[in-house]
Amino acid sequence: MPISDSLVTVEITEYQHSLSINRPASGLSLQGRVRVPGDKSISHRALMLGAIAQGETQIQGLLLGEDPRSTASCFRAMGAEISELNTELVRVQGIGLGKLKEPVDMLNAGNSGTTMRLMLGLLASHPDRLFVMTGDSSLRSRPMSRVVKPLQQMGAQIWGRQGGSLAPLAIQGQILKPIHYHSPIASAQVKSCILLAALMAEGQTTVTEPALSRDHSERMLKAFGAELSLEPETHSVTITGPAQLSGQKVVVPGDISSAAFWLVAGAIVPGSELLIENVGINPTRTGVLQALSMMGADIQLENQRDVTGESVADLRVRSGSLKGCTIAGDLIPQLIDEIPILAVAAVFAQGKTVIRDAAELRVKESDRITVMATQLNRLGARVTELSDGLEITGGMPLCGTDVDSHADHRIAMSLAIAALNATGTTTIHGAEAAAISYPDFIATLQRVCG
Repeated sequence: MPISDSLVTVEITEYQHSLSINRPASGLSLQGRVRVPGDKSISHRALMLGAIAQGETQIQGLLLGEDPRSTASCFRAMGAEISELNTELVRVQGIGLGKLKEPVDMLNAGNSGTTMRLMLGLLASHPDRLFVMTGDSSLRSRPMSRVVKPLQQMGAQIWGRQGGSLAPLAIQGQILKPIHYHSPIASAQVKSCILLAALMAEGQTTVTEPALSRDHSERMLKAFGAELSLEPETHSVTITGPAQLSGQKVVVPGDISSAAFWLVAGAIVPGSELLIENVGINPTRTGVLQALSMMGADIQLENQRDVTGESVADLRVRSGSLKGCTIAGDLIPQLIDEIPILAVAAVFAQGKTVIRDAAELRVKESDRITVMATQLNRLGARVTELSDGLEITGGMPLCGTDVDSHADHRIAMSLAIAALNATGTTTIHGAEAAAISYPDFIATLQRVCG
């Protein structure tokens, strides 16, 4: 049924879920406190490691989005006992490393690339069991060769479309051997897949990256009892197998990728001030804070603390003028998921913003380079698509129109934030995609707009 107020109208039909945003002629400001959902990356890993550890794992603050639900469903199908997902307390009764059961049906990762890529490492290391993984139409078009190739070097047997590069994928578990893998890209999913595969490999497995990617897997594997060593100067991590994992208590901090939407909204909507509480500020994830700082955003970190091995803070953002900058190089792996909303910030910054070295965006839930350029230009922005990024000339006035999320959660939310500064009505088709990582996004948007 329709939900509406003076600013936001949500219309749900059998075929689509559209979000209409009507900015009042007198303007608006955003005020209040926001609690963002639990970190998606940490939620996935807590469920996975809890399922293969010995004993019980207790998870507080789990993200209730569609992606973690896909992860939980897959591990339930392989014998793990996982209580109903909620934010208060999820109990996972682990079945032990190497004891995942052969499922009677295909494992469906839904829209979650993290679920599929990380699970491939675990499944490949379970001898004498056959697993088949699939996903939705978007996930079945996303490249899997980046994890299949190193797994095959370890001795894995994996088959799929286009030579094993596209799902559905069949995995015949094997006894794997340790390797030293020099990854051509800085990717936490590639690194994590190999580390999970190495949990049962005899000896030391090393992953070396060209730049530092997010390190949630390393932190959590250590907490669960795995033996890891780090070489920060070479961006390398080494794990020794076979490992012994024990259930843990995990507190999931708020996801900085979700907080990024409110950081940009608070920075670009005049007269705004927001406090985003309990946000994870892992050093490998704070690239968005660095980028917004380069743009001149007024953001303060308050109440900094550590929660179960992860740095956490409250983030206060006030509106102000922004300036263009260049976002590229080693900073990209630390903010790859936040580039769509940073593109929105750049639209309202004075001068030119250039985003480079981000070709990875083309193989996300959508081709985020093309989609963001196309949809922002529909609103009146001046955005040029580059082979590996975007060039954005800020300061162009936006005018509401129909735009499309292309079923991509980060695109849907980024366009909603852009619409807050567009005259007239902006209607975002496919807005239901936001539920993949942020089920309460629309309700929160209504609340902070007063």
